[in-house]
Amino acid sequence: MSSFSFRLTNAIRSKKTPVLVGLDPRWNMLPKIFTEGKKNPSPSEAAVAFESFCRNIIDIVSPLVPIVKPQSAFFEQYGPEGMICLQKVIQYASKNGLLVLLDAKRNDIGSTASAYAAGLIGSQGQSPWGADALTVSPYLGDDSLIPFAETARAREAGIFILVKTSNPGGALFQDLLIEGKPLYRRVADFVEKLAAENREDMSEEGLDYSSIGGVVGATWPDQLTELRKVMKRTWFLVPGYGNQGGGAKDVAGAFDEAGLGAIINNSRGILFAHQSKKYAETFGESRWEDAVEAATKDMIAALAAETPAGRL
Repeated sequence: MSSFSFRLTNAIRSKKTPVLVGLDPRWNMLPKIFTEGKKNPSPSEAAVAFESFCRNIIDIVSPLVPIVKPQSAFFEQYGPEGMICLQKVIQYASKNGLLVLLDAKRNDIGSTASAYAAGLIGSQGQSPWGADALTVSPYLGDDSLIPFAETARAREAGIFILVKTSNPGGALFQDLLIEGKPLYRRVADFVEKLAAENREDMSEEGLDYSSIGGVVGATWPDQLTELRKVMKRTWFLVPGYGNQGGGAKDVAGAFDEAGLGAIINNSRGILFAHQSKKYAETFGESRWEDAVEAATKDMIAALAAETPAGRL
């Protein structure tokens, strides 16, 4: 198996887009065909609905995009049934040729970090969950990140470390100045260093980027451009596109000149496109799947028109 960075690069070039579809099933937003009018589902009812819905989404987007991102929290809230559903969704996405980035934002120290990494990172039977990559929080320090990086390298998987998150409250800590430099820049410097140290195997594959990535939000376009300039070996996972306010022009700075270096996440704007003004009149709930496809294709076109992704 090739490195995660190699697989991601090839998948993006094959589909000619960096669009990442977030799998964030929300009971109160699902098409009624999945909820049968229930307001408070049991865990087993939610799990059945979520699996069916996510399978439908995967069937629609797998010919169009290179990667999906299940958000663990939406499954975890329903306990063991929800977690079994998550595993099935990951397996189904992989079976359909998609890379899977599990958004679980894990971290701890020492052996606990190693256990998280062992359980969550690694496809093709290397871990129980089978994800190709995992999101990780950096705020317990370097010794909490190294076990994830080591496991990712050993299993040819990837990690994406939070650097500048898309939520407004992120600035409370991330923008704090420490000796004249924002905290997010200090995190960025460490992530870039970690990426460089884990790039040795990349040179044989002719890659510019490590399998160590960073999370940088579309809602901070100036910082996104700033960080691209100083994080030259780091893949970016860019949340905040769509419902959080980010658009194609906002994420242009995340890419290199060839249109690589970033994957752009859209969750609600694609999953529940039939509820938005743009698609509701044309499709409505009865054609929710057509709305998903249209929203995905529109995002692909917007990124191609407004960012270097058009050069893919």
